[in-house]
Amino acid sequence: MDVLQLARWQFGITTVYHFLMVPLTIGLSVLVAGMQTAWVLTGHRRYYEMTKFWGKLLLVNFAMGVVTGIVQEFQFGMNWNAYSRFVGDVFGAPLAMEGLVAFFVESTFLGLWIFGWGRLPKKVHLACAWAFSLATVASAYFILAANSWMQHPVGVDLVNGKPTMRSIWAVLTNNTALAAIPHTVAGAFSVAAAFIVGVAGWHLWRKRNTDDEHRATWRTSLRLGGWVGVVAFAVLAITGDQQGKLMFQQQPMKMASAEALCHTEQPASFSIIAIGDVSSRNCESVKTFTVPALLSFLAHNDFKTQVTGVEDLIGQYQAKYGTNYPDDPALGPLAGKPIDYVPNLPVTYWGFRAMIGFGAIGAGIGVLALWVTRRDRIPESKWFPRLVLLGIATPYIGNSAGWIFTEMGRQPFVVAPNPSGVDGVWMFTARAVSNLSVGEVWTSLVSLGVLYLALGVVEVFLVRKYVRGGIEGVLPPPPEPKQDKGSDSGSGDSLAFAY
Repeated sequence: MDVLQLARWQFGITTVYHFLMVPLTIGLSVLVAGMQTAWVLTGHRRYYEMTKFWGKLLLVNFAMGVVTGIVQEFQFGMNWNAYSRFVGDVFGAPLAMEGLVAFFVESTFLGLWIFGWGRLPKKVHLACAWAFSLATVASAYFILAANSWMQHPVGVDLVNGKPTMRSIWAVLTNNTALAAIPHTVAGAFSVAAAFIVGVAGWHLWRKRNTDDEHRATWRTSLRLGGWVGVVAFAVLAITGDQQGKLMFQQQPMKMASAEALCHTEQPASFSIIAIGDVSSRNCESVKTFTVPALLSFLAHNDFKTQVTGVEDLIGQYQAKYGTNYPDDPALGPLAGKPIDYVPNLPVTYWGFRAMIGFGAIGAGIGVLALWVTRRDRIPESKWFPRLVLLGIATPYIGNSAGWIFTEMGRQPFVVAPNPSGVDGVWMFTARAVSNLSVGEVWTSLVSLGVLYLALGVVEVFLVRKYVRGGIEGVLPPPPEPKQDKGSDSGSGDSLAFAY
């Protein structure tokens, strides 16, 4: 593999790995703040236990997300310095905002929340929980605004061949970002919901024949996760439809590839599943099960409109952006070669379906968990814990597939052109890579791979430890009995030793 391929593999691996931590942190932080709110308002013990247990798992995941996230920004200077120089004037502002929010607001109030048990007034402590959880969502907002600019550059002028920011407000209110943010946050809640359903369902089943004092905690957790998962999937469907319509306008090649729509159709049918090799651009050997005219509706809210296929889009892209890469040594083996405007068709086609399918499966498992636990019922069958634990993986797969589709569907651009924007504000991925040797990129790829493998082992060990430990593993030990009325031994609030 050449430098470009290795750099893309490295960024893809580290990004997908990091994004395993991010959605759980976002969703779980808000839900934990909600659990603590319920405890403060009602005083019910089960909400306190929920806050402590899920809060401990949140902390483990949060720490791992911070460690893996730092590498992402380093890579801009390591493997993608040409890209960094091109987008630096635009990316500086949202990334600085994210840094301030993530490492100042989040960290400050998370620290106060961790060490404030029993030391801060209940409502002040609760305010800290909401401060860091909402700061986590805000942090995601700034990152998504930056990523959305890569998908649809706005708010800039082209000065000396480089985009110069004209309006930070335009960048932050980019219609691509406004569609991506609720979709991504809903995906985060679906991950957190499946995680809660899986762990709580396993504990509920495991102690089905015992008089467990924490049964109400596990049951309430499972029901909460189930309902959150259902609502999150509904929001995913609505926001996904909005995103799809925008992408048909902004990146038609991505969406045509997602449907393996090789030839223009009017009206266009939506492909449910394909049988055959979707990597062939003429699609002659591919048979698909379709819903007539549905793709036209998804693209334009009209069952009769035309949707342009891959073959016709290739000509349009070539006319606007050229047929060959410049004969520039900086482009390496691609210098002077024809430009391939079609993203990897199997990845985009199947990634799009994996995103939708696994998201639906996760929501379906949540609905099933709600049904079998209705009216205080406890599932007896051995399939239940296996199903809910396997269900934890489904939204993770859906989220990862969605990001892979989003990023690989943009190729060959690292900054996709805005059809109605300023001419010249786009960049080929082949132009963005640093001038490095193959050995240098291999070294960093292997080093990060080994490091991430070690971090993964630590993450799994800690999560497994606290999950198996249950409520008892995260609650502080009971205070020792007082020796006499005049003694102050054991008088400290046990909550102070929560973490």
